Amino acid sequence: MNDIAFNRLLVVLRHGPHGSSWLREGLEVALVGAALGQDVSLLFYGEGVTALLKEQQVGPLAQKGTQPMLEMLPMYDIESLWVDAEALATYDLTLDELVVPAKEVGRHEVSDLFQRHRLVLNF
Repeated sequence: MNDIAFNRLLVVLRHGPHGSSWLREGLEVALVGAALGQDVSLLFYGEGVTALLKEQQVGPLAQKGTQPMLEMLPMYDIESLWVDAEALATYDLTLDELVVPAKEVGRHEVSDLFQRHRLVLNF
């Protein structure tokens, strides 16, 4: 038997903060999962890393920013946050520019991250 805990959930966020509801929906799933006792981790992948930029503004069509939801993550014990290192480089970002603390993960390490979680949901 493997060492994957029954309640480990990885939510992969692949979309930026504006233009669709995918990011907000993924964050909502993470918060609900944590409230229901899941051990939730988040992976901001590709364009999803832009969701972590500080001082996000309201988007086109009056879409709310997601910074308040991100700031709530510690209240729900969601502390395992990962960011795609290649995407950070693509968008010329550093960990210091992110609204919440996160750890970099290389694309070659992502499959290992997937293996350590019982359930992986993509948004």
